[in-house]
Amino acid sequence: MNRKLHSEFLATSHGISSQLNNAISECGALPKQRPNDQPLTTVMCRTIAGQQLSVTAARTIWSRVIADSGRTPLAKYLTKASPSQLRACGLSRAKGRAMKEIASAANSGRLETKKLAALSHHERSQQLMEIWGVGQWTADMIGIFYFADRDVWPESDITVAKTLQRLIGHRRKPERAADQFAPHRSFLARYMWKIADATPNNNQKS
Repeated sequence: MNRKLHSEFLATSHGISSQLNNAISECGALPKQRPNDQPLTTVMCRTIAGQQLSVTAARTIWSRVIADSGRTPLAKYLTKASPSQLRACGLSRAKGRAMKEIASAANSGRLETKKLAALSHHERSQQLMEIWGVGQWTADMIGIFYFADRDVWPESDITVAKTLQRLIGHRRKPERAADQFAPHRSFLARYMWKIADATPNNNQKS
């Protein structure tokens, strides 16, 4: 995020709430987002595995999955792994099924990165959410952190919604306030996580 965009955020937030403006000002310009070079299947599965868990618990469970898979590619491992095997790693029945469905989608060619990258966030979300267990929140996280979409507002993210609500007051609706930052709402979401000092994997919906 460059300084020009940060200045635009300051100007926009000034017209909404002094508290929001001060919080963004204290954050400064956001660091440039690093490209994610991991396979999309891996990122989606890790996102699913970490939902509604603390950072420590999410890392522990994911490390068990990776250890259990050994040298087997993740999609192949998940296709063959039994539900009880995945539960032994710490995954709930629903998370285990969702990850197996993601692996199945990858094996059938439905998660080709180049094709998905060419779609709009809405179009891509619709495709991803055809996979059992993948909801709008997961699609939003993939849009922001994997495909680097610039204008995603993850309104189902509890941390993002509550932080913005606190900063603008309860008389305003977070969605309407966020709309004023279009077409850069992904950066607003990142500001909210930074202000809350939280990661987007905590206490969220699928």
